[in-house]
Amino acid sequence: MAVKIRLTRMGKKKQPTYRVVVVDSRKPRDGAYIEQIGRYDPRQEPSLIEIDNDRALDWLRKGAQPTDRARKLLEISGAWTQFRVAKGDIHTIDVAEQPAPAAVEAPAHTPEIHVVGEPPAEAAAETAETAETAETAEAAEAAEAAAPTAEDAEDAEDAEDTAPEDTA
Repeated sequence: MAVKIRLTRMGKKKQPTYRVVVVDSRKPRDGAYIEQIGRYDPRQEPSLIEIDNDRALDWLRKGAQPTDRARKLLEISGAWTQFRVAKGDIHTIDVAEQPAPAAVEAPAHTPEIHVVGEPPAEAAAETAETAETAETAEAAEAAEAAAPTAEDAEDAEDAEDTAPEDTA
């Protein structure tokens, strides 16, 4: 007997819900089925997909062939992937079984590359550090010069007090 996993339509007119069933392929779409292994409601947001993966795997191992839509639902639920792994179509590697990769040793001496007309790398690094220090010092001096001091504030107040007032 050829067994299929397919959808059986339920629900009212224009309001479909489906059962995922295992059925003899010669039976009509909504006819008697061997076993119901799930349900599918496409009208909900997101679509409701409930499939008993253990039962689906059992039927797939026995040779049941899913229809295209049933296969898509089995992929979403994870049953199809489990079946393909068990069958050997998909190869998996366990992390525990994997041997640790050999440590890559660095060469004892790394060659240095010098470009003609440029200082060596060590001198360039020292120059960069010196430049950073100089920039930091210049920024600090500029901030001090721009910040108003207490004396400047007192001078501004005195200037306001002594300014001639216009009485028109």
